[in-house]
Amino acid sequence: MSKSKNLYIKTFGCQMNVYDSERMATAMGADGYNEVSSPEEADMILLNTCHIREKAAEKVYSDLGRFKPLKAKNPDLKIGVTGCVAQAEGKEIMRRQPLVDIVVGPQAYHRLPEMVKSVDKGEKPIDTDFPEEDKFEHLPTAPKMKRAPSAFLTVQEGCDKFCAFCVVPFTRGAEVSRPVSQIVTEAADLVERGVRDITLLGQNVNAYHGTMGDGDATLPQLIRELSKIDDLKRIRFTTSHPNDMTQELIDAHGEMEKLMPYLHLPVQAGSDNVLKAMNRKHTAESYLKIIERLRVARPDLALSGDFIVGFPGETDADFEQTLDLVREVKYAQAYSFKYSTRPGTPAADKKVQVPEDVKSDRLKRLQALLSEQQKEFMGSMVGRVLPVLLERPGRLEGQLVGRSEYLHGVHATIDQAEIGDVVNLRILGADTNSLRAEFVSK
Repeated sequence: MSKSKNLYIKTFGCQMNVYDSERMATAMGADGYNEVSSPEEADMILLNTCHIREKAAEKVYSDLGRFKPLKAKNPDLKIGVTGCVAQAEGKEIMRRQPLVDIVVGPQAYHRLPEMVKSVDKGEKPIDTDFPEEDKFEHLPTAPKMKRAPSAFLTVQEGCDKFCAFCVVPFTRGAEVSRPVSQIVTEAADLVERGVRDITLLGQNVNAYHGTMGDGDATLPQLIRELSKIDDLKRIRFTTSHPNDMTQELIDAHGEMEKLMPYLHLPVQAGSDNVLKAMNRKHTAESYLKIIERLRVARPDLALSGDFIVGFPGETDADFEQTLDLVREVKYAQAYSFKYSTRPGTPAADKKVQVPEDVKSDRLKRLQALLSEQQKEFMGSMVGRVLPVLLERPGRLEGQLVGRSEYLHGVHATIDQAEIGDVVNLRILGADTNSLRAEFVSK
């Protein structure tokens, strides 16, 4: 009887990488690998990498260095690097770290089982192609195992926007959308296994244009099709670009009951000079007008955003305009970062770089304002009755933890419901990152 094989996957970065890791685990599961929670148990280790943050590649090499003793102890241990760093670095990974057996980019991981067989023959395969075949068509179907109530589902990949700071068009390629029928089939399978809340993923998800019938469907049309799945209670999507926020999609927020009142719409900066330098192709005013139209369609909409401070050439006045925009929008939540160079991007070659201490000061000021807004928004929930999808047990006896429509973590002591139910909870108090509540009704 052959020994079962164990697979350990470490996932860096975005929600799309989380989804990709799940699909790689499924692909290798069909080949006899069981997923485990530590590299020490593994017969194969995969690092699913992200190239967005500063020194991403160096962090991968650091992790690989820590696997050297495991490889020395078990020469048959297979180590692979997948994802965006794999796409960007290619052969350099194997040159710098010879213990790596496999390098595969995010568009070719459906070929992973075959690549593993090549390793068994003494080869060290590298695949950073953008293959013509649809990887989703070639991935095996996941086993019919029970799933958590919330799940990610990739519907679109790649980006055609070429923002000056971003590597995504180079690591993920041009925009490609999956067919509607393929997405609906996968969503229905997830729902059959217990999923009630699905987040549709894409690098530029609101540019979705997948085939449906004889033509292409928009994102609102896709959401409408998914809404027909009876036990799917909640639909979300991320990440969007302001230039693809059509009136049809804006109206969908007011028309589709299953589409949650929460939108992540990155602006990156509040200065038109900086936005132009970033190649964002929108202005602060055009962004604010989109927000205005969204709030007409859905007055209770909560907004999330992304901000980069210290972009090359950003002045004090530019930064103040970002703060002004934040004050006007009033975000429920936001992500903010100091600009860091990405080799190969246009911004990396700009001569006027902002000093590190100035970037740090600006980030501190921006995050203080965003934290204040987040705290205010969470406080506004106190006293309200919110529908909450129960997702897991809490730390206390009888406690369950769920998510509100606004993605707040909510915990309450409940014995009248179970995981997967949507219940009405009255919010009693707001902590830094979660809400305390009491059960009202199913």
